[in-house]
Amino acid sequence: MKKSYAAFSLLLVAAFVMAACTPAAGGGFKACQVTDTGGIDDKSFNATAWKGIEDAVDQLEIEGKFLESQQQTDYEANINAFLEEGCDVIVTVGFLLGDATKAGAEANPDTKFSIVDFAYDPTIPNVLGQVFNTDEAAFLAGYAAAASTQTGKVGTFGGIQIGPVTDFMDGFVAGVNYYNDAHGTTVEVLGWDPATQTGAFTGDFDDQDKGKQKAEELMQEDADIIFPVAGPVGIGAMAAVNDNLAGLDPAPMFIGVDVDQFISVPGNENIMLSSVLKRIDNAVFAAVEGAMALDGGSVWESNLYVGLLANDGVGMAPFHNFEDAVPAALVTEIDGLKAALIAGDVTVADWSGQPAASPAS
Repeated sequence: MKKSYAAFSLLLVAAFVMAACTPAAGGGFKACQVTDTGGIDDKSFNATAWKGIEDAVDQLEIEGKFLESQQQTDYEANINAFLEEGCDVIVTVGFLLGDATKAGAEANPDTKFSIVDFAYDPTIPNVLGQVFNTDEAAFLAGYAAAASTQTGKVGTFGGIQIGPVTDFMDGFVAGVNYYNDAHGTTVEVLGWDPATQTGAFTGDFDDQDKGKQKAEELMQEDADIIFPVAGPVGIGAMAAVNDNLAGLDPAPMFIGVDVDQFISVPGNENIMLSSVLKRIDNAVFAAVEGAMALDGGSVWESNLYVGLLANDGVGMAPFHNFEDAVPAALVTEIDGLKAALIAGDVTVADWSGQPAASPAS
């Protein structure tokens, strides 16, 4: 299975633990989240995971808390802090928490854990892995990008070269390739080659200056649509695209990641073509609900939640400000492509050029 991202410091427990709502129907049930180093307000996967707990607080009337990780050494400390506090389910965000989550779960078999972007093989009885077929949703975005580019070049880059990042990039390339085949075009993707597994990466998910630099490099090579898969690093790329709005012809556009960044990162509405959605909020809600056995515990039976287009675990955001500029025929094509992906009539691996089909991530 593939993996992804990280969590926060015991020294700052008092400052960063948030209590949400008063337990009622939840019977004192407490769901606790350990973030990675991007923090709870990263406008990306940590924030989306927290929304899942907030939804559980509102709908299931439980208590929700979080601890942020400022460095990787905080992961174990934060998990231990929540174990001492008696949390009923501990949600850890990212593959970098894989070892700390495994250690905490095996030492505390009566406490349920769920980890975002990671799954264990063999499974651990009290751990629910959460993985996402983001390549399906990115396929749609790649198709839209290929239809919208005016230079014939689009660009992508990642944070760290890991499965949960490159899955997005694989899907994006596949969508462009599929569009080229369907329309007889030759749109080129800069920044990632699934066949050779080589491309552009910043090496982290935090440094926005690196994101700005990567986006600048791609635009200098004539990419007019930029798709970063790098968490908060992508905010730096947004800044670069905004900086070049007036100076480049055609004006560059941006595709967000994880959440609808048209909404989550205000001030970028005029560059945001769409976003590829990883519905971590739905996955976390399902994990909490399952841990409470309110859904019969079904998601825990296999110790795995897989986010798909079919279950709204992944998706593509609206075109928002570009709605009037996007032809109705393209919207119809994307809707049809989504249905074909769900039915299995179209598969990402057949179009990305990757050496072998990827497992869900």
